[in-house]
Amino acid sequence: MSLTVKNISVTYNPINQSNTFTSGDFISGQVILDVAKDTQMQSLSVKIKGKAEVCWTERHGQTTVVYSDKEKYYSVESFFVLEDKTHDSSVVAPGRYIYPFTFQLPQQPFPPSFKGSVGKIVYALEAKLERAMRVSSKDKAEFHYVPKPDLPGPELMAPQYGTKDKQMKLFTSGSVSMNINTEKMGYYLGEGLKVLAEVQNNSSRSIKPKYCLYEKHSFFARGKRRLHTHNLLKEEGEPIEPNSKKTVTKVLSIPPSLTISILNCRILTVEYRLRVYLDVPYASDPEIKFPVVILPPQPVSGAKNSDFGIWNQPPESNMYPNPPLIAPRAPPLNVVGPPGQFGAPGYPGPPHVQFGAPCYPGPPHVQFGAPCYPGPSHVRLGASGYPGPPHVRLGASGYPGPPLGQFGAPGLPGPPGQFGPNYHQSDPSAPPPYQDYQLYPRLPDHPAKS
Repeated sequence: MSLTVKNISVTYNPINQSNTFTSGDFISGQVILDVAKDTQMQSLSVKIKGKAEVCWTERHGQTTVVYSDKEKYYSVESFFVLEDKTHDSSVVAPGRYIYPFTFQLPQQPFPPSFKGSVGKIVYALEAKLERAMRVSSKDKAEFHYVPKPDLPGPELMAPQYGTKDKQMKLFTSGSVSMNINTEKMGYYLGEGLKVLAEVQNNSSRSIKPKYCLYEKHSFFARGKRRLHTHNLLKEEGEPIEPNSKKTVTKVLSIPPSLTISILNCRILTVEYRLRVYLDVPYASDPEIKFPVVILPPQPVSGAKNSDFGIWNQPPESNMYPNPPLIAPRAPPLNVVGPPGQFGAPGYPGPPHVQFGAPCYPGPPHVQFGAPCYPGPSHVRLGASGYPGPPHVRLGASGYPGPPLGQFGAPGLPGPPGQFGPNYHQSDPSAPPPYQDYQLYPRLPDHPAKS
C-alpha cells in the first residue's frame, strides 16, 4: 500500500448464523478507503465474482508440463468513482471514505465453495482503486456459497443392491458370499446411512464385514485427470463364524462437515463412495461399492430466513411481480454526521428505500441513486439531464434548488439539515458536520458499469 493510500478494504454483512449465501440472496457490505493526502482516482469499484480453477504439474522425462483450466460463473463490477474529465469529483481529500454496496446473487444454481489439493471453487468480493501511473490497490473478501436445497430426484431415493461371491484358495478353503443393500443414494449432512448385509460364510475361517466411506476428488485439464481419494470413516461388524449365515445392519453417520457432492462443474468433481467388504484372512477381500450423493442441508422450517439466507418477505408493491428486497442493515462504523444521514452505515432508512444499490427498481414513487431508472412521471432522483418537476430536482449540480435548500449540490451552505459531503453548518443548534469520516453517497452522472 502506498503512502497516499493508507488502506482499502472490502467487507460484507452476514445474513445468517452459518455465514452462507445461496442463489438469489442479497449480499451487502462496504468498501472503506483511507487516504493520507489529496488523491486523484481514475476509478474505484467493487466486483462480485465466482469461478472454478484447477492447476497442477507433471514430470514427463526432463520436461515439466503444467495442466490448468478455469470455469467462470459470473463477474459483475459496480463503480463508485469513474474518471470524468468534465468534473473533478474523482479527487478526494485526506480522510476516510465509506462506500456501501449491495449485490444480488444470480438465481441459477452453481457449484458450492470448495478448496481441494489442486483445484478450488471460489466466490468473492473484490475492491479495486486505480490511479494514473500507480499500481492498483486491491482487497478481496471471500464468501461461502451453497446451492439451494432442492427435492432429490427419484434416482437418489431408490434403494441400491449388490452381490459378491468368492471361492477361497491356498490357506483358506470354501467360499463366502454377501448381499448388500442401502436404503437410497442421496443423504443429507449428518444423516444416518443404513447398510443391510446378508453374509453366507461357507469357509473354514471367521470373517468380518467392514465398511468404509471415502471421497473422490477429480480434476480435469487438457484431457488429463488428476485423482485424489481420502477415507472419511471406517467401521467393522461382529465376526461371522465358519459355516454360518448372518444378517447384520449397520448405520454410518454422515459427517456434518463434508462438502456436498459437486457434479455440475466441468473441471472438477467431488464424489463419495461406500465400500462394503469382507475381511478374509490370507485372501483378497471381496467388496461392493455404492455411490453416495451428499445433498445440501434441508432448510429450517418455519424460519423467516433459513440458514441459507433465503428471503421470504412479501412483495412491497403489486407494481413489481418480484421486487428486490431491502438489503440487511450494515453495522455502525463510528461515522459522525447529522442525524438521519442517508446512506450512512447503520442507518435503517425509510421502509421503501435502498441507497447505493445499482439497478434497484424501488417502490413506484421513490428511487435513490439508480442510473437509467425511468421512474414515475412526477419524480426521478439522481438522473442527469432530467428536468424534473418545477419544485424538486435532487442530486443535480448547478441547480439553484428550492428556497429552503438543495440536497447534494456542491458548495451550497443550505439549511441546518443539509445532506451531502459539502455540508456547512449554518446554525449553532444544528448537528456537527462530518469530521475525519466522509461518506460518498452520490453515483457519477453516467450509468455504472456492470
